[in-house]
Amino acid sequence: MCVRCGYFEAGGCRSCTQLPVPYAEQLVVKEAATRAALADVPTDPTVPGWEDAAASREEGFRNKAKMVVGGTVEEPTLGILDPRGHGVDLRHCGLHEPGLHAALPVLADHVRLAGLTPYDVPGRRGELKHLLVTVSPDGELMVRWVLRSTESLPRLRKHLPWLLERLPVSVASANIQPEHKAVLEGPEEVLLTDQATLAMRLDVPGHPVVLQLRPQSFFQTNTAVATELYATARRWVGDLAPSRVWDLYSGVGGFALHLAAAPEDGRRVTGVEISAEAVEGARRAARLADLRADFVAGDAVAWATTTDEPRPDLLVVNPPRRGLGADLAGWVEASGVPWVLYSSCHSGSLARDLAAMPSYSLQRGRVLDMFPQTTHHEVLVLLRRR
Repeated sequence: MCVRCGYFEAGGCRSCTQLPVPYAEQLVVKEAATRAALADVPTDPTVPGWEDAAASREEGFRNKAKMVVGGTVEEPTLGILDPRGHGVDLRHCGLHEPGLHAALPVLADHVRLAGLTPYDVPGRRGELKHLLVTVSPDGELMVRWVLRSTESLPRLRKHLPWLLERLPVSVASANIQPEHKAVLEGPEEVLLTDQATLAMRLDVPGHPVVLQLRPQSFFQTNTAVATELYATARRWVGDLAPSRVWDLYSGVGGFALHLAAAPEDGRRVTGVEISAEAVEGARRAARLADLRADFVAGDAVAWATTTDEPRPDLLVVNPPRRGLGADLAGWVEASGVPWVLYSSCHSGSLARDLAAMPSYSLQRGRVLDMFPQTTHHEVLVLLRRR
Protein backbone atom coordinates (compact mmCIF):
# COMPACT_ATOMS: atom_id res chain seq x y z
CA MET A 1 0.00 0.00 0.00
CA CYS A 2 1.22 3.51 -0.82
CA VAL A 3 1.01 6.65 1.31
CA ARG A 4 -1.89 8.88 0.30
CA CYS A 5 -1.40 12.63 -0.01
CA GLY A 6 -4.18 15.05 -0.92
CA TYR A 7 -1.71 17.70 -2.07
CA PHE A 8 -0.08 15.23 -4.48
CA GLU A 9 -3.36 13.83 -5.79
CA ALA A 10 -4.76 17.33 -6.38
CA GLY A 11 -1.61 18.38 -8.24
CA GLY A 12 -0.76 21.09 -5.70
CA CYS A 13 2.64 19.56 -4.86
CA ARG A 14 4.48 16.86 -6.79
CA SER A 15 7.75 16.91 -4.84
CA CYS A 16 7.35 13.34 -3.57
CA THR A 17 7.78 11.72 -6.96
CA GLN A 18 7.74 8.16 -5.58
CA LEU A 19 4.47 8.35 -3.65
CA PRO A 20 2.72 5.98 -6.10
CA VAL A 21 5.48 3.36 -5.51
CA PRO A 22 5.12 0.97 -2.53
CA TYR A 23 7.80 1.77 0.03
CA ALA A 24 9.39 -1.69 0.03
CA GLU A 25 9.89 -1.32 -3.71
CA GLN A 26 11.43 2.12 -3.24
CA LEU A 27 14.07 0.60 -0.95
CA VAL A 28 14.87 -2.19 -3.39
CA VAL A 29 15.35 0.29 -6.23
CA LYS A 30 17.59 2.57 -4.14
CA GLU A 31 19.79 -0.32 -3.03
CA ALA A 32 20.08 -1.66 -6.57
CA ALA A 33 20.90 1.77 -8.01
CA THR A 34 23.59 2.39 -5.38
CA ARG A 35 25.28 -0.97 -5.86
CA ALA A 36 25.17 -0.52 -9.63
CA ALA A 37 26.78 2.93 -9.35
CA LEU A 38 29.59 1.44 -7.25
CA ALA A 39 29.95 -1.80 -9.18
CA ASP A 40 33.47 -0.92 -10.37
CA VAL A 41 34.79 -0.22 -6.86
CA PRO A 42 37.09 -3.08 -5.75
CA THR A 43 35.53 -5.24 -3.03
CA ASP A 44 37.26 -7.83 -0.87
CA PRO A 45 35.09 -10.98 -0.93
CA THR A 46 36.24 -11.92 2.58
CA VAL A 47 34.74 -8.82 4.25
CA PRO A 48 31.13 -8.14 5.37
CA GLY A 49 30.31 -6.00 2.30
CA TRP A 50 26.80 -4.58 1.95
CA GLU A 51 24.40 -4.53 4.88
CA ASP A 52 20.62 -4.32 4.62
CA ALA A 53 19.30 -0.82 4.00
CA ALA A 54 18.15 1.31 6.92
CA ALA A 55 14.48 2.02 6.33
CA SER A 56 12.59 5.10 7.45
CA ARG A 57 9.06 5.79 8.52
CA GLU A 58 7.08 6.35 5.34
CA GLU A 59 5.60 9.62 6.62
CA GLY A 60 5.97 11.89 9.63
CA PHE A 61 9.77 11.71 9.50
CA ARG A 62 10.93 15.24 8.57
CA ASN A 63 12.30 17.27 11.49
CA LYS A 64 12.47 20.48 9.44
CA ALA A 65 9.85 22.47 7.55
CA LYS A 66 11.18 24.87 4.92
CA MET A 67 8.07 26.87 4.07
CA VAL A 68 7.81 29.59 1.46
CA VAL A 69 5.42 32.24 2.78
CA GLY A 70 2.87 33.54 0.27
CA GLY A 71 -0.65 34.94 0.23
CA THR A 72 -1.49 37.98 2.34
CA VAL A 73 -1.04 39.10 5.93
CA GLU A 74 -4.68 38.16 6.59
CA GLU A 75 -4.44 34.79 4.80
CA PRO A 76 -0.80 33.66 4.64
CA THR A 77 0.16 30.42 2.93
CA LEU A 78 3.00 28.24 4.21
CA GLY A 79 4.35 25.87 1.59
CA ILE A 80 5.60 26.42 -1.96
CA LEU A 81 4.96 28.72 -4.89
CA ASP A 82 3.05 27.72 -8.00
CA PRO A 83 4.43 28.44 -11.51
CA ARG A 84 2.96 31.96 -11.36
CA GLY A 85 4.74 32.71 -8.09
CA HIS A 86 1.62 32.46 -5.92
CA GLY A 87 1.56 30.65 -2.58
CA VAL A 88 0.36 27.04 -2.23
CA ASP A 89 -0.40 26.13 1.39
CA LEU A 90 1.17 22.85 2.56
CA ARG A 91 1.07 23.28 6.32
CA HIS A 92 -0.46 19.80 6.71
CA CYS A 93 2.23 18.00 4.68
CA GLY A 94 2.36 14.36 5.74
CA LEU A 95 6.16 14.23 5.75
CA HIS A 96 6.46 16.50 8.80
CA GLU A 97 6.92 15.24 12.35
CA PRO A 98 3.91 15.79 14.66
CA GLY A 99 5.59 18.73 16.39
CA LEU A 100 5.75 20.60 13.09
CA HIS A 101 2.11 19.83 12.33
CA ALA A 102 1.16 21.42 15.63
CA ALA A 103 3.44 24.42 15.15
CA LEU A 104 2.67 25.59 11.61
CA PRO A 105 -0.96 26.75 12.14
CA VAL A 106 0.15 28.71 15.22
CA LEU A 107 2.98 30.26 13.23
CA ALA A 108 0.50 31.28 10.53
CA ASP A 109 -1.57 33.01 13.24
CA HIS A 110 1.59 34.74 14.43
CA VAL A 111 2.25 36.07 10.91
CA ARG A 112 -1.17 37.73 11.02
CA LEU A 113 -0.73 39.04 14.57
CA ALA A 114 2.71 40.54 13.89
CA GLY A 115 1.68 41.98 10.54
CA LEU A 116 4.48 40.23 8.65
CA THR A 117 3.68 40.90 4.98
CA PRO A 118 4.47 37.84 2.82
CA TYR A 119 6.95 38.53 0.07
CA ASP A 120 5.23 38.75 -3.33
CA VAL A 121 7.74 37.26 -5.77
CA PRO A 122 6.11 38.53 -9.02
CA GLY A 123 5.60 41.99 -7.55
CA ARG A 124 8.94 42.10 -5.68
CA ARG A 125 7.36 43.56 -2.55
CA GLY A 126 6.70 42.43 0.98
CA GLU A 127 8.93 41.27 3.82
CA LEU A 128 8.51 37.66 4.98
CA LYS A 129 10.04 35.18 2.53
CA HIS A 130 10.35 31.89 4.41
CA LEU A 131 9.59 30.18 7.69
CA LEU A 132 12.20 27.59 8.68
CA VAL A 133 11.14 25.40 11.60
CA THR A 134 13.08 22.53 13.19
CA VAL A 135 11.79 20.19 15.89
CA SER A 136 14.13 18.32 18.25
CA PRO A 137 13.65 14.77 19.57
CA ASP A 138 12.55 16.39 22.85
CA GLY A 139 9.80 18.36 21.07
CA GLU A 140 11.52 21.76 21.28
CA LEU A 141 11.49 24.11 18.29
CA MET A 142 13.86 26.37 16.44
CA VAL A 143 11.97 29.00 14.41
CA ARG A 144 13.60 31.26 11.85
CA TRP A 145 11.88 34.02 9.89
CA VAL A 146 13.64 34.89 6.62
CA LEU A 147 12.98 38.58 5.97
CA ARG A 148 13.80 40.93 3.12
CA SER A 149 14.94 43.65 5.56
CA THR A 150 14.97 44.58 9.23
CA GLU A 151 11.81 46.71 8.83
CA SER A 152 9.51 44.21 10.56
CA LEU A 153 11.92 43.19 13.34
CA PRO A 154 10.28 45.46 15.96
CA ARG A 155 6.87 43.85 15.34
CA LEU A 156 8.40 40.40 15.36
CA ARG A 157 10.03 41.08 18.73
CA LYS A 158 6.86 42.66 20.14
CA HIS A 159 4.72 39.62 19.39
CA LEU A 160 7.32 36.94 20.12
CA PRO A 161 6.07 36.47 23.74
CA TRP A 162 2.64 35.55 22.33
CA LEU A 163 4.29 32.77 20.33
CA LEU A 164 6.47 31.55 23.20
CA GLU A 165 3.35 31.11 25.33
CA ARG A 166 1.81 28.79 22.75
CA LEU A 167 4.73 26.79 21.35
CA PRO A 168 7.87 25.20 22.90
CA VAL A 169 10.24 27.51 21.02
CA SER A 170 13.78 27.28 22.41
CA VAL A 171 15.57 29.23 19.67
CA ALA A 172 14.12 32.01 17.51
CA SER A 173 15.95 34.18 15.00
CA ALA A 174 15.43 36.38 11.97
CA ASN A 175 17.53 35.90 8.86
CA ILE A 176 17.93 38.86 6.53
CA GLN A 177 17.90 38.00 2.81
CA PRO A 178 17.45 41.22 0.78
CA GLU A 179 18.13 39.85 -2.70
CA HIS A 180 15.41 38.96 -5.19
CA LYS A 181 16.61 35.52 -6.20
CA ALA A 182 16.05 31.87 -5.36
CA VAL A 183 18.24 31.80 -2.25
CA LEU A 184 16.79 30.31 0.92
CA GLU A 185 18.59 32.57 3.38
CA GLY A 186 21.11 35.38 3.70
CA PRO A 187 24.33 35.81 5.70
CA GLU A 188 22.90 37.99 8.51
CA GLU A 189 21.19 36.28 11.44
CA VAL A 190 19.51 38.18 14.30
CA LEU A 191 19.00 36.06 17.42
CA LEU A 192 15.69 36.79 19.17
CA THR A 193 15.97 34.47 22.18
CA ASP A 194 18.57 34.09 24.92
CA GLN A 195 19.14 30.47 23.91
CA ALA A 196 21.18 30.04 20.72
CA THR A 197 21.29 26.26 20.22
CA LEU A 198 18.65 23.57 19.81
CA ALA A 199 19.60 20.34 21.57
CA MET A 200 19.33 17.31 19.25
CA ARG A 201 19.37 14.32 21.60
CA LEU A 202 20.05 11.18 19.53
CA ASP A 203 19.64 7.68 20.92
CA VAL A 204 22.91 6.26 19.56
CA PRO A 205 24.29 3.37 21.67
CA GLY A 206 27.51 4.22 23.51
CA HIS A 207 28.77 7.47 25.00
CA PRO A 208 25.75 9.85 24.98
CA VAL A 209 26.02 12.83 22.63
CA VAL A 210 23.61 15.74 22.35
CA LEU A 211 24.26 17.69 19.16
CA GLN A 212 23.85 21.46 19.40
CA LEU A 213 22.13 22.99 16.38
CA ARG A 214 22.55 26.73 15.79
CA PRO A 215 20.34 28.70 13.35
CA GLN A 216 22.67 28.67 10.32
CA SER A 217 24.02 25.15 10.71
CA PHE A 218 22.93 21.97 8.92
CA PHE A 219 21.44 18.79 10.34
CA GLN A 220 19.89 15.86 8.49
CA THR A 221 16.14 16.18 8.04
CA ASN A 222 15.35 12.64 9.22
CA THR A 223 16.29 12.26 12.88
CA ALA A 224 15.65 8.51 13.13
CA VAL A 225 17.74 7.65 10.08
CA ALA A 226 20.46 10.13 11.10
CA THR A 227 20.61 8.26 14.42
CA GLU A 228 21.05 4.99 12.54
CA LEU A 229 23.73 6.59 10.33
CA TYR A 230 25.85 7.57 13.34
CA ALA A 231 25.18 4.24 15.07
CA THR A 232 26.39 2.39 11.96
CA ALA A 233 29.53 4.53 11.80
CA ARG A 234 30.26 3.96 15.50
CA ARG A 235 29.75 0.20 15.10
CA TRP A 236 32.02 -0.10 12.07
CA VAL A 237 34.77 2.08 13.49
CA GLY A 238 34.65 0.30 16.85
CA ASP A 239 36.43 -2.67 15.28
CA LEU A 240 39.22 -0.44 13.91
CA ALA A 241 40.12 1.44 17.14
CA PRO A 242 41.83 4.38 15.37
CA SER A 243 43.91 6.68 17.55
CA ARG A 244 43.57 9.74 15.30
CA VAL A 245 40.46 10.65 13.26
CA TRP A 246 39.81 13.55 10.88
CA ASP A 247 36.24 14.45 9.98
CA LEU A 248 36.12 16.70 6.91
CA TYR A 249 32.85 18.58 6.28
CA SER A 250 32.03 17.85 9.91
CA GLY A 251 28.94 20.08 10.18
CA VAL A 252 27.61 20.17 13.75
CA GLY A 253 29.89 17.25 14.60
CA GLY A 254 27.60 14.28 14.05
CA PHE A 255 30.31 11.84 12.98
CA ALA A 256 33.19 13.43 14.90
CA LEU A 257 31.39 13.45 18.23
CA HIS A 258 29.98 9.95 17.89
CA LEU A 259 33.45 8.64 17.03
CA ALA A 260 35.21 10.62 19.77
CA ALA A 261 36.07 9.25 23.17
CA ALA A 262 36.33 10.51 26.72
CA PRO A 263 39.48 12.54 27.56
CA GLU A 264 41.10 9.63 29.44
CA ASP A 265 41.12 7.53 26.26
CA GLY A 266 43.77 7.93 23.60
CA ARG A 267 41.68 8.71 20.52
CA ARG A 268 41.83 12.25 19.14
CA VAL A 269 39.25 13.56 16.68
CA THR A 270 39.50 16.73 14.61
CA GLY A 271 36.54 18.09 12.66
CA VAL A 272 36.83 20.66 9.87
CA GLU A 273 33.80 22.67 8.71
CA ILE A 274 33.47 25.92 6.79
CA SER A 275 30.40 27.10 8.75
CA ALA A 276 31.51 28.97 11.87
CA GLU A 277 27.99 28.54 13.31
CA ALA A 278 28.22 24.76 12.98
CA VAL A 279 31.70 24.70 14.50
CA GLU A 280 30.53 26.71 17.51
CA GLY A 281 27.70 24.23 18.06
CA ALA A 282 30.05 21.25 17.70
CA ARG A 283 32.50 22.71 20.23
CA ARG A 284 29.66 23.26 22.69
CA ALA A 285 28.44 19.67 22.25
CA ALA A 286 31.97 18.33 22.85
CA ARG A 287 32.29 20.32 26.07
CA LEU A 288 28.89 19.20 27.36
CA ALA A 289 29.64 15.54 26.60
CA ASP A 290 33.25 15.77 27.87
CA LEU A 291 34.62 14.40 24.60
CA ARG A 292 38.11 14.76 23.16
CA ALA A 293 37.23 16.43 19.87
CA ASP A 294 38.59 19.62 18.32
CA PHE A 295 36.85 21.61 15.59
CA VAL A 296 38.37 23.95 13.04
CA ALA A 297 36.43 26.55 11.05
CA GLY A 298 37.81 26.45 7.54
CA ASP A 299 37.68 24.98 4.05
CA ALA A 300 38.09 21.21 4.23
CA VAL A 301 40.19 20.93 1.06
CA ALA A 302 42.54 23.77 2.00
CA TRP A 303 42.96 22.50 5.56
CA ALA A 304 43.61 18.86 4.64
CA THR A 305 46.11 19.71 1.91
CA THR A 306 48.13 22.25 3.93
CA THR A 307 47.94 21.22 7.61
CA ASP A 308 51.00 20.09 9.55
CA GLU A 309 48.85 17.69 11.59
CA PRO A 310 49.97 14.04 11.41
CA ARG A 311 47.91 11.96 8.99
CA PRO A 312 44.96 10.20 10.64
CA ASP A 313 44.33 6.48 10.96
CA LEU A 314 40.74 7.11 9.84
CA LEU A 315 39.47 9.85 7.54
CA VAL A 316 35.74 10.63 7.66
CA VAL A 317 34.25 12.65 4.80
CA ASN A 318 30.66 13.84 4.44
CA PRO A 319 30.80 16.26 1.50
CA PRO A 320 27.96 18.14 -0.19
CA ARG A 321 26.03 16.53 -3.03
CA ARG A 322 28.78 17.38 -5.56
CA GLY A 323 31.24 15.11 -3.72
CA LEU A 324 34.90 15.58 -2.82
CA GLY A 325 36.03 16.76 -6.23
CA ALA A 326 39.26 15.99 -8.05
CA ASP A 327 41.61 17.89 -5.73
CA LEU A 328 40.52 16.31 -2.45
CA ALA A 329 39.98 12.85 -3.92
CA GLY A 330 43.48 13.04 -5.40
CA TRP A 331 44.89 14.08 -2.04
CA VAL A 332 43.17 11.16 -0.30
CA GLU A 333 44.55 8.75 -2.89
CA ALA A 334 48.09 10.01 -2.25
CA SER A 335 47.72 10.45 1.51
CA GLY A 336 48.46 6.96 2.75
CA VAL A 337 45.48 7.10 5.14
CA PRO A 338 44.60 3.44 5.84
CA TRP A 339 40.83 3.81 6.38
CA VAL A 340 38.17 6.14 4.91
CA LEU A 341 34.55 6.40 6.05
CA TYR A 342 32.58 8.20 3.31
CA SER A 343 28.99 9.37 3.77
CA SER A 344 27.33 10.52 0.55
CA CYS A 345 23.91 11.79 -0.46
CA HIS A 346 24.61 11.11 -4.16
CA SER A 347 25.96 7.75 -5.30
CA GLY A 348 26.98 9.21 -8.68
CA SER A 349 29.41 11.73 -7.18
CA LEU A 350 30.58 9.04 -4.74
CA ALA A 351 31.38 6.73 -7.65
CA ARG A 352 33.37 9.50 -9.39
CA ASP A 353 35.37 10.16 -6.24
CA LEU A 354 36.11 6.48 -5.67
CA ALA A 355 37.26 6.12 -9.27
CA ALA A 356 39.92 8.72 -8.39
CA MET A 357 40.87 6.68 -5.31
CA PRO A 358 41.76 3.26 -6.82
CA SER A 359 43.98 2.28 -3.90
CA TYR A 360 40.91 1.73 -1.73
CA SER A 361 38.57 -1.25 -1.62
CA LEU A 362 35.04 -1.31 -0.22
CA GLN A 363 34.83 -3.17 3.08
CA ARG A 364 31.31 -2.24 4.17
CA GLY A 365 28.40 -0.39 2.63
CA ARG A 366 24.90 0.56 3.60
CA VAL A 367 22.06 2.57 2.07
CA LEU A 368 20.18 4.72 4.60
CA ASP A 369 16.84 6.02 3.38
CA MET A 370 16.96 9.60 4.63
CA PHE A 371 14.40 10.76 2.02
CA PRO A 372 11.43 8.38 1.54
CA GLN A 373 8.99 9.04 -1.30
CA THR A 374 11.85 10.42 -3.44
CA THR A 375 14.73 8.88 -5.38
CA HIS A 376 17.27 10.45 -2.99
CA HIS A 377 19.06 8.55 -0.22
CA GLU A 378 22.24 8.43 1.87
CA VAL A 379 24.96 5.82 1.45
CA LEU A 380 27.75 5.05 3.91
CA VAL A 381 30.85 3.11 2.84
CA LEU A 382 33.95 2.02 4.72
CA LEU A 383 37.07 1.87 2.56
CA ARG A 384 40.45 0.27 3.23
CA ARG A 385 43.72 1.04 1.51
CA ARG A 386 44.88 -2.07 -0.32
